[in-house]
Amino acid sequence: MTYPTVTVRSLLAVGALALSLTALAVFAALCPAAPFVPTGPTVSFTEYVQPASAASPPFAAILFVPVTWLPVATFKAVVVVGNVLLLALLVRLSWRFAAHRHAPTSIPTPPPVPTPVRLSLPSVPVPVLSWFPVLLCVAVALWLEPVLRTVLFGEIGLALTCVVLWDLTRPDHALGKGFALGVVAGVELAPALFIAYLLLAGRPDAVRAGLTALGSLVGTMLLGALVLPGASLDFWTLRVFETGRAGEGWTTDNQSLQGLFARALHTTEPGVGWAVACVVITFAGLWLARRSVVKKGLETWGILVTALTALLVSPVSWSHHWVWCVPLLAVLLAEGRWRTAAAVALVFAARTFQLVPHEGGAELRLPWWQQPLASPYALLGLALLAYVAYRCHAPRTRTATRRRATAPAGQLPASNSSASTIR
Repeated sequence: MTYPTVTVRSLLAVGALALSLTALAVFAALCPAAPFVPTGPTVSFTEYVQPASAASPPFAAILFVPVTWLPVATFKAVVVVGNVLLLALLVRLSWRFAAHRHAPTSIPTPPPVPTPVRLSLPSVPVPVLSWFPVLLCVAVALWLEPVLRTVLFGEIGLALTCVVLWDLTRPDHALGKGFALGVVAGVELAPALFIAYLLLAGRPDAVRAGLTALGSLVGTMLLGALVLPGASLDFWTLRVFETGRAGEGWTTDNQSLQGLFARALHTTEPGVGWAVACVVITFAGLWLARRSVVKKGLETWGILVTALTALLVSPVSWSHHWVWCVPLLAVLLAEGRWRTAAAVALVFAARTFQLVPHEGGAELRLPWWQQPLASPYALLGLALLAYVAYRCHAPRTRTATRRRATAPAGQLPASNSSASTIR
């Protein structure tokens, strides 16, 4: 029986995680602004009473009722520890996600060329030591603002993102692919855009997964109507159209297009301009996602574009909803775009929207030069969509051909080696 070797890197990774968790505990204890109390549907639906601010379907009430059986102190501890473990899982899933590749469906496959064997993460056993880089990534990712707020506020974004990412990266022929996605869409409506992505992906297996997700979403609605008929009727006929029920959309915590437009136009009701922008971004995002997969074979970017589009067009995308920054950074690092990854990480760690004036409706009176500081995530999302659009129209094989030509024998291309092998 063999045991993993303790190395300096492994000790540094464990030490970094311990230091990061200690700093988190100290921060939570010393910062009175950190509520450290869950504020999602876990609390809102404890007695089958739909509050006025509820923005989740009644199915969420049914799903989260068991957590009300726990004592409050135990519940808080479980939520915090669970979110840290979910972050580790998300890092691991993002690692695999970054290695996920699909060949384009509209371009003929070239004849096979002898190339070095590439070890794909899903096809090889993962060594024990591969968890140490994960621990190091968790220690760093914990201080990204969306992740930290999710942990401290007891939100469910990490859990939902893990489920969506796991389901979407399963093999197309996997049994029940799409079912978990539909359940997540029944808890939070924004992930339902992934169903449209699957239906438009251009592959029969993806369409089948999309139909499965649509069926499971309808199933959550029927279950909610069966258990909570009054709340379900009220939500799906009236409340779902009231975009302001989740909170004040013009605050800097809202990093969607609605928040960006409201602050830029100095109004609480951005009106037609925001609605038109949402329609345009929705269609443009789905088109870019489909083109990324069908024309370029970049399924990772197809999924990321769909996630960014959902975050942008959602009426309210609180900053903790942007935990998709973790798989985004994984893909950028896997492609060898270190400078871009560093810039993106800086945006999600800087917390500039918390630095601008925000007392007494000051967000609606910000000068022009403070607008980018107040909407960093929304502007970054738009910039990434523009980047993907440029990449989809750029020549397909020039860079890849150059890399294959210059790569030494037995060495993988730089764009894939860090994502598809375990160091």
